[in-house]
Amino acid sequence: MSRYFTQDHEWIDVEGGTGTVGISEYAQSQLGDIVFVAVPEEGKQLARGDEAAVVESVKAASDVYSPVSGTVIEGNAALADEPALVNTDPEAGGWFYKITLTDVSELGALMDEAAYAAFVAKL
Repeated sequence: MSRYFTQDHEWIDVEGGTGTVGISEYAQSQLGDIVFVAVPEEGKQLARGDEAAVVESVKAASDVYSPVSGTVIEGNAALADEPALVNTDPEAGGWFYKITLTDVSELGALMDEAAYAAFVAKL
């Protein structure tokens, strides 16, 4: 499995032609306590950069953008009852949705973990 990051602080774990998307540890720390998450519905078509989900915290509401193009195959239903999963486990159990990738070459525009760590260090 390979993990990639966007400059908007989304991550995607890719295995085969499927990706799991969430927000980074850095993003959740900037948002504060998460109180609501809206994930995309199964079957939704997303283009890279489309608004895919919404996360609301005690500080602000923020859009989550799709790092790649594809079709949503699953939303994380656990976030409806327990949005704080994004705070406690943002890069694993607090994932937002799973997507089938329509253009694997789009991953080339994303950062690997080392590049993302360097990016965040400059913020």
